[in-house]
Amino acid sequence: MATEAFEDIADTFAFLDDWEDRYRHVIELGKAMAPLEEAFKVPALKVQGCASQVWLRPMVSEGRFDFQGESDALIVRGLIAILHALYSGLTLAEVLAVDAQAELARLGLTDHLSAQRSNGVRAMVQRIRETASA
Repeated sequence: MATEAFEDIADTFAFLDDWEDRYRHVIELGKAMAPLEEAFKVPALKVQGCASQVWLRPMVSEGRFDFQGESDALIVRGLIAILHALYSGLTLAEVLAVDAQAELARLGLTDHLSAQRSNGVRAMVQRIRETASA
């Protein structure tokens, strides 16, 4: 199960022929994302296990999940934007039902991220899932 926004990203990735173009697209997604207010860059919202600094501010409104995120690394900002497209607007039960690893594999990310970046993505997904299950 994926949102329409995530499907749009998947379609774009399918259109792009090589990883360099996909990598640039991930960075563009991150640049287009609204920055997280400084007031939310606090230890409680910082995601541990990421090579770069990452903050996720989860929000639940009317039973729907959303979050804001920020990183000091452009590629990671893009990965946050992809996760936002994957999860934003879902119910909490739908968030828990998402197979993030399989969805991200559709983009080829698992084959092209460093081990540290992959660990960071897993840590962000875990934080999202913890929020949805709380």
